[in-house]
Amino acid sequence: MDCKMASHIVGYPRMGPERELKFALESFWDGKSSAEDLQKVSTDLRSSIWKQMSEAGIKYIPSNTFSYYDQVLDTTAMLGAVPPRFNWNGGEIGFDVYFSMARGNVSVPAMEMKRWFDTNYHFIVPELGPDVKFSYASHKAVTEYKEAKGHGVETVPVLIGPVSYLLLSKPAWGVEKTFSVLSLLPKILPIYKEVVSELKAAGASWIQFDEPLLVMDLDSHKLQAFSEAYAELESTLSGLNVLVETYFADVPAEAFQTLTSLKGVTAYGFDLVRGTKTLELIKSGFPAGKYLFAGVVDGRNIWANDLAASLSVLQGLEGVVGKDNLVVSTSCSLLHTAVDLVNENKLNDEIKSWLAFAAQKVVELNALAKALAGQKDEGFFSANAAAQASRKSSPRVTNEAVQKAAAALKGSDHRRATNVSARLDVQQKKLNLPILPTTTIGSFPQSIELMRVRHEYKAKEISEEEYVASIKEEINKVVKLQEELDIDVLVHGEPERNDMVEYFGEQLSGFAFTANGWVQSYGSRCVKPPIIYGDVSRPKAMTVFWSSLAQSMTARPMKGMLTGPVTILNWSFVRNDQPRHETCYQIALAIKDEVEDLEKAGINIIQIDEAALREGLPLRKSEHAFYLDWAVHSFRITNCGIQDTTQIHTHMCYSNFNDIIHSIIDMDADVITIENSRSNENLLSVFREGVQYDAAIGPGVYDIHSPRIPSTEEIVDRIYVMLTVGETIILWVNPDCGLKNRKYTEVKPALSNMVAATKLVRTQLTVPRRLEGSFLSHCASIFEQTTAFLSYYLFE
Repeated sequence: MDCKMASHIVGYPRMGPERELKFALESFWDGKSSAEDLQKVSTDLRSSIWKQMSEAGIKYIPSNTFSYYDQVLDTTAMLGAVPPRFNWNGGEIGFDVYFSMARGNVSVPAMEMKRWFDTNYHFIVPELGPDVKFSYASHKAVTEYKEAKGHGVETVPVLIGPVSYLLLSKPAWGVEKTFSVLSLLPKILPIYKEVVSELKAAGASWIQFDEPLLVMDLDSHKLQAFSEAYAELESTLSGLNVLVETYFADVPAEAFQTLTSLKGVTAYGFDLVRGTKTLELIKSGFPAGKYLFAGVVDGRNIWANDLAASLSVLQGLEGVVGKDNLVVSTSCSLLHTAVDLVNENKLNDEIKSWLAFAAQKVVELNALAKALAGQKDEGFFSANAAAQASRKSSPRVTNEAVQKAAAALKGSDHRRATNVSARLDVQQKKLNLPILPTTTIGSFPQSIELMRVRHEYKAKEISEEEYVASIKEEINKVVKLQEELDIDVLVHGEPERNDMVEYFGEQLSGFAFTANGWVQSYGSRCVKPPIIYGDVSRPKAMTVFWSSLAQSMTARPMKGMLTGPVTILNWSFVRNDQPRHETCYQIALAIKDEVEDLEKAGINIIQIDEAALREGLPLRKSEHAFYLDWAVHSFRITNCGIQDTTQIHTHMCYSNFNDIIHSIIDMDADVITIENSRSNENLLSVFREGVQYDAAIGPGVYDIHSPRIPSTEEIVDRIYVMLTVGETIILWVNPDCGLKNRKYTEVKPALSNMVAATKLVRTQLTVPRRLEGSFLSHCASIFEQTTAFLSYYLFE
């Protein structure tokens, strides 16, 4: 008899408590270890995770949530949907093809990468066309189920559902406007049937399909696709318990009706943390005899669960669905939270008592399941209640001066007094930049030696003088390299920074930091989000010393580099005891102080990165306007008080911006740089469709997330395509993103080719190298020349 309580985990972090998978991957990519070494690390990680959940009493333990790179890419491999450029010849997909799709190789670029809904996780976007030939090409799901069973652990194999997979895909290049990816549903379902049949044969009794697209605003055609898919799968699913899992938001009423009517499905999973409105739908129309997997433990944040409140919700649901049909679950995969709080010795004890990482959330789940079954651990619940009370009353949370300053923001839209066209003119007179100015996004490669210096300084093993000397030497190296490459607007390379958010959080009040609170962002890339536990302010200048030092080393313009308030918010674990926008306004005021101090120090170009602005956009359209209003307002607050001659840049990456272009324009930045290269210039289409955009834009000309080095000719092609965007668009030339995670052996030739390509294009345009007067007065001429030149360059 199974004595485990009815508890379930949607998914679990893959990297390991010490980032074991990260280091194994990077060693393998560098050729320092074998495929067998990588597989050994991965096998040990999976085994320890399954054992941990089993010993904690979790009944429904997931398998196939581990991934070497990304779960959507795993599904692409399972379906054999490899784009033709990777020259796959069939058979089981191995590491070579798999990692080429993710990272590119010397011959071809990687597949596009996008943010996973409104998280900081990134997935590899499937590229599907009418001619794709699907085949069962990765048996990972079955292999991992058998592997867990070999350890004595019965698991629930997890697959990304067929409809969500297709809706997350993009039409292959050349058929974007004419092809519906949903037309491929009949072609992929036979593969899903094969996988399910093999899982049944291996002994699986449950299977989980993740269908997160059901929380989005879907039309009737897309909803009908879910009904058709599961009707087709019904006979194959017979004999299995089938869970369809949703997460990240409320399920709309029509989607709820579709979901709870799916053929062959016996259980439904809902996010009841971010999807509280779904509770009403459950109470008014949950199908009799079905299982409810109630996601009451937050998989997106690190705050300890309010066990008493969650138990009350669960007890209410018990009366709706029945005691035997209720399963306590996480709101989503725990992939989005840190791994384990146990070894955190950096946190204040009081703050630590307020937190729960993935390992602690597993324990919370089982405690709730036991309490629901009449086996409540009174001591555990009492300790939890005491921690909740401590957080509410702690003086470290509240700063009245900060709250008053944020409240005073109401009633102003905080815009700069002069329009962007006029500002660009006065900025050009001061900066005297060439046409197509070149720059980079901010960070440069960081060596192990550089990271060691930072670590030793934090550990007080070297003096401040030694630390400053080392960082100064690194900045000087980066500045000289950029001058040698003849880049127009320089950066200092950010050698003093561990992370673009953590660096600022460490210098702001109201933030706490972990030693090992790592969360996967993409592939082997992990971030360590700060924890915002209280009101935020800036005690002193954060970047002025380093930016001023760098500017003193060169006569060229040096960008001051800041992370914007919305990105700091969206890439942190944010307090959940006040509205997010109130916390964002507090951060904006802190960044405003820093912007004004940089200007006073003589920094004429200041970049305020908002890489995560699009990421925070709510999944439901009805909530977009409110979010965009306060997010854009927060950005404007940061720079509303500076002079017209100070040029404000911002940077955004790996999102679809076209649907929020008017909000981006409303940010009123002078220059915006964006990720562009992996999307085949799709991000530029909005400008060709007549959107009036008077600011300057720098679409990335090469992909920095791949080790591949683009040729000069390739970048020339990209620049010419960019130049056809519109008559009044002022263009910059830059990589997609920061260079921190690349090697100098990749960065130097790539940037050299970027500058060479830009100079070649300049010579082919009859425009003075250095412009005088209005930029816009030259744009129509450049547009006409470019259009004529392209007709010859591309087609003759």
